[in-house]
Parts: sequence; structure tokens; C-alpha cells
Amino acid sequence: MDARAWDERYAASDLVWSREPNQLVAAELADLTPGTAVDLGAGEGRNAIWLASRGWSATAVDFSQVALDKGARLAADLGPAAPDVTWVCADATTWRPSAPVDLVVVAYLQLPADERRRAVRGAVESLRIGGTLLLVAHDATNLTEGTGGPRDPAVLMTAEDVVADLAGLDVEVVRAERVARQVTADDGHGGEVRRTAWDCVVRVVRR
Repeated sequence: MDARAWDERYAASDLVWSREPNQLVAAELADLTPGTAVDLGAGEGRNAIWLASRGWSATAVDFSQVALDKGARLAADLGPAAPDVTWVCADATTWRPSAPVDLVVVAYLQLPADERRRAVRGAVESLRIGGTLLLVAHDATNLTEGTGGPRDPAVLMTAEDVVADLAGLDVEVVRAERVARQVTADDGHGGEVRRTAWDCVVRVVRR
């Protein structure tokens, strides 16, 4: 899907994603000391806004200007205490910061293997020594065992796939595993049902 298609998707609804940060991102990063951060493939910037609200100098990068504009409005809606986020319209697979950063978040950037590899290697290469990459994505097993997410297996992945993408880079793997995420769905009868989605989570530190 290209940037124009995503522009159309973001323009068609109030919010494609939630206002709150991804629950796995928040859980993994809550205790990390604030510094400079990049939210790569940020969409409407929910994770960047959350990071900025916690004292990070955050940059949100996405190839959809419509999404970024919505994110900027979401941040501004928080009033005088609105977190300061830098919004950058660019290709997440090729964009690089002007200086090394402390954190790169890649949340649900579902790409074919070659593009994914380019994005995650670029993310690690954007880190300072001691910096953290956190990737959260729909796991390959979610297609058959979980709920929601893309139906194209070519853009799904496992933690092992992502770690293999980083071969040759000097990183410490802090976490690399499949994780269950509980979601609420319409049961078709006016009620709700709890279902399990499967994500992969990879957290590495550059050495």
C-alpha cells in the first residue's frame, strides 16, 4: 500500500488507531530514562505523543502527511501542556535522523521482508551506543491463531525474523518473543467478546 492509499485511509475516519499508546510500547518503555526518540512509521503519532508527554524529545516519521497532520492536532488538543513532537513526512525504510538517538520505536510497521530488513537495520544504525530499538508487530502466527491484523502473510513476521534481520550489527537482544494481546470485539449480538491477538516483540540495545 502506498502513501496515497494510506492518506485516503486516514482521511476516511476520525482516528484509525487509538489515542493511547500501544500497550506493549507503554509497558516496555515506561521506566526508560527520557532522551531523544523516533517513532518510525508513526501513523497518527500516538506513541510519539506519549513519549513526548513523558519528557522525551520525540520525532514522528510516516509517509502519510494526512496521518501526521492528525497527530499534530491530537497533540495540540491537549492544551497548554501539549507535548512537543516533531512531525516528519518520509519513508520509514530510508529516513535517518540528523544525529544518533536514544530510542527508536517501530510499532506495527508491517512490510515485506526486504523492506522490513532495511527499516529495522536503519533503525539500529540510527541509535547511539547504548540506545534501544523496540519493535512490536503482528506475529506471523496471528494469521491462523489470532485475531485482527493484516491477512497478507508476506507482511507478517516473527521475532526470530527480526533478529535475523539484524545479523552483523552489534546489538544485545533484550527480548525477542511472541506475546499474547487481549482485544475486545463485537460478538455479533450487541455484546463483546475477548479474543487473543499474537504480536512479536523485539527489544535490542546497540553496543
